[in-house]
Amino acid sequence: MGYRRHDGSIGIRNHVLILPTITCATQAAKQITELVDGTVSFIHQHGCAQVGDDYEQTFRTYYGMGANPNVYGVVVLGLGCETHQAKTVAGELKKTGKPVELVSIQDEGGTLDAISHGAKLAAKLVQEASTQKREPCSLIDLIVGTECGGSDACSGLSANPAVGKVSDLIVEQGGTAILAETTELIGAEHLLAERAVSPQVSENVFEIIKNMEGRAFDMGVDIRTGNPSPGNIKGGISSLEEKSLGAANKAGTSLLQEIIAYAEKPTKKGLVWMDTPGHDIEQLTGMSAGGAQIALFTTGLGTPTGSPIVPTIKISTNTPLFERMSENIDMNAGTVIEGAESLDSVGDRILKEIINVCSGKLTKAEILKQHDFGIWRIGPTF
Repeated sequence: MGYRRHDGSIGIRNHVLILPTITCATQAAKQITELVDGTVSFIHQHGCAQVGDDYEQTFRTYYGMGANPNVYGVVVLGLGCETHQAKTVAGELKKTGKPVELVSIQDEGGTLDAISHGAKLAAKLVQEASTQKREPCSLIDLIVGTECGGSDACSGLSANPAVGKVSDLIVEQGGTAILAETTELIGAEHLLAERAVSPQVSENVFEIIKNMEGRAFDMGVDIRTGNPSPGNIKGGISSLEEKSLGAANKAGTSLLQEIIAYAEKPTKKGLVWMDTPGHDIEQLTGMSAGGAQIALFTTGLGTPTGSPIVPTIKISTNTPLFERMSENIDMNAGTVIEGAESLDSVGDRILKEIINVCSGKLTKAEILKQHDFGIWRIGPTF
């Protein structure tokens, strides 16, 4: 049960987003969300002194967050003199057909007047959003983001392959599943290349892995000094390759249709690979900006991570974690490790939970207002 938007897409939430296009405006945006119920926002450090591809990627992320189907309307909040001009972001977002308002702190004469004006505009949008009705929708309209963070030795055996089962079920119904975390697919790229829908996509698989490794070489560092993380190693993962082989299980068995850039919307249905880093918040933000309405996040060590606009279902790889962090973890796949449940059974449970969350059930990250946001930086500021 979702909300049908003007462009035909389906939202499973009906947020009004206060979108700060510059770090200087993030605190004002936060104040507006505290004043007006039904609004969400995020804190970030971006929006100025960025150039080239880095500028384009940040702009694409801003736009994608506002354009996500889970967002009913947007108040774009800028300072006035920043590189990423709020009026430019607002102008692009208006093309989606959703209501968009614009506020500039400098034009308003300061923070307090900007907050006042922004809150009034936001309250109007929230009231409009409250009149929207949910209607029956199909899984064909769904884009599901998949992610693993705080992985352990059980990740590749329980939660990740269970998510892979769900990924296949979504694809079979005509929907889209996003595989991300390029860093954490190094060593498993040959398996994904074998499932590419075309020779070109297969070639692209090896190319983005080479590019990710190349960034580290250019910096004179070894990716493996940061991935696997100390927690991954403590949890029983011996190498990046072992971690990658487990992470790739989230992709199920479907054909790989295309590879897309960070924060880019898929152009095809089915299994899609988004080129993101392994950083949990940055990859979740990228998938959200790419149009994912919901995310599946597996963890063996535990994490509270969530998104301001995308419900994030946390799935534990082992039962002790599920019991220890019950306020953060939504589902348990540790039953597979214990021999009490099959991967197919857990996959079916996750799919049912997806449908429930899409119809309005809150995830634990939503309840705790875990509004995490981080953009993958690919260049220095100037």
